[in-house]
Amino acid sequence: MVVKWAGCVSLGPDAEEARVAPAGGLLGATTMERYGGAFEEAVDGARQQERHYQLLSALQSLVKELPSSFQQRLSYTTLSDLALALLDGTVFEIVQGLLEIQHLTEKSLYNQRLRLQNEHRVLRQALRQKHQEAQQACRPHNLPVLQATQQRELEAVEHRIREEQRAMDQKIVLELDRKVADQQSTLEKAGVAGFYVTTNPQELTLQMNLLELIRKLQQRGCQAGKTAL
Repeated sequence: MVVKWAGCVSLGPDAEEARVAPAGGLLGATTMERYGGAFEEAVDGARQQERHYQLLSALQSLVKELPSSFQQRLSYTTLSDLALALLDGTVFEIVQGLLEIQHLTEKSLYNQRLRLQNEHRVLRQALRQKHQEAQQACRPHNLPVLQATQQRELEAVEHRIREEQRAMDQKIVLELDRKVADQQSTLEKAGVAGFYVTTNPQELTLQMNLLELIRKLQQRGCQAGKTAL
């Protein structure tokens, strides 16, 4: 007697083993999964292609706002590569993070210079007070000698102030240069077209324009998952 149960076939109680086949056949589920996966990949590919087209179109529109000399340098290939790098939204997050770090760095450097200026202001005030008190206590016939000594002291202090200000300005420039190099390196590693470590003024200006394009796209809501362009 053959017993049918739940899509399986048993050869009866006397059979040495039961042979069980999954419902739909041996190839049924695997084939469906394969075609289903291929369909999902095709849909994802179409979505990515559509988003790339939208980003590229938006970039081409924004480029028209740049000076003509830079428009000529931003070829279709460069803009297409930039659009590809922006597809998943990661670069938008990277740029935002770099911008926040830059603002923090600039604020820190500004505060350092401000503190130095305040120290110099206090130093000048203290020196003037000291000289005034000394002149008031000085006998008239000794006043010319005292004033000459004070003038030399004032000149020495002013020289010190100038040197400290110059050193601070050099520190600020070096720190900002390092920050620019860090930004260039980070964006290059992220695969953003046009970015690499350089100090060439024209290349720096081009990179600044590229960053401005990315930020404008971000302001328009072009991050991954948003459609407003």
